[in-house]
Amino acid sequence: MKIDLSGRTALVTASTGGIGYAIAKGLAAGGASVVLNGRSEARVAAAAATLRDEVAGASLHGAAADLSDAAGARRLLDALPGTVDILVNNAGIFGPLDFYDTDDATWERYWQTNVMSGVRLSRALLPGMVERGWGRVAFVSSESARNIPVDMIHYGVTKTALLGLSRGLAKRVAGSGVTVNSVLPGPTLSDGFAEMMREESERTGKPIEQLGTEFVRSQRPSSVLQRPATVDEVAHMVVYLCSPQASATSGAALRVDGGVVDDIV
Repeated sequence: MKIDLSGRTALVTASTGGIGYAIAKGLAAGGASVVLNGRSEARVAAAAATLRDEVAGASLHGAAADLSDAAGARRLLDALPGTVDILVNNAGIFGPLDFYDTDDATWERYWQTNVMSGVRLSRALLPGMVERGWGRVAFVSSESARNIPVDMIHYGVTKTALLGLSRGLAKRVAGSGVTVNSVLPGPTLSDGFAEMMREESERTGKPIEQLGTEFVRSQRPSSVLQRPATVDEVAHMVVYLCSPQASATSGAALRVDGGVVDDIV
């Protein structure tokens, strides 16, 4: 299957590292012009330089903005080089915290970053896609949306909300040529995971990959893969959903969780 996104412009939020960067790289390799987003100009510039080395001839634009509030979303929208055909809502934060210690401010911070960033960008960019008769919106959710982690209830709730949001938007733009879907990664060897495991790696001398496998087998024993996914494995699913080949898939929640969620649908 050859994915050709020539002539399309894609915005991938939080794309200076991890899953977001892998998605941006995959879209650029398919010929899309990609808008990279991160919180700082320096991180965006560094990511763009790396991507240009990895994908020859990549067409890239940078847009630094913190999407944790409405003002940041507006800054990003104002920095766009033109119309957007593909929107990947990847911005999100995570971290373990007991429910009883999770105060209102934490809940609000997670809601604004993980959910409202996608609401704001979709609200702004979907009408243009509908008018042009083609578009793709993908939300990066998580297996935690369906398998709420007891130590990150606040995070899981926001990821569950993305499933409802993406399904509702798919129905809102039904028949327009625009599709909206969500992707549910499981444990993934991302930059965030590596940072979470950094101290343990330094203490034990174990590589991050080994710690990732140990984490999956102890904390996500239902995993069929019995290892974390790579960021590229997650990105492949997202890039496919953004392609012309995925034209009959909309309103779906597609898992890249290694079989962690223990059901058959």
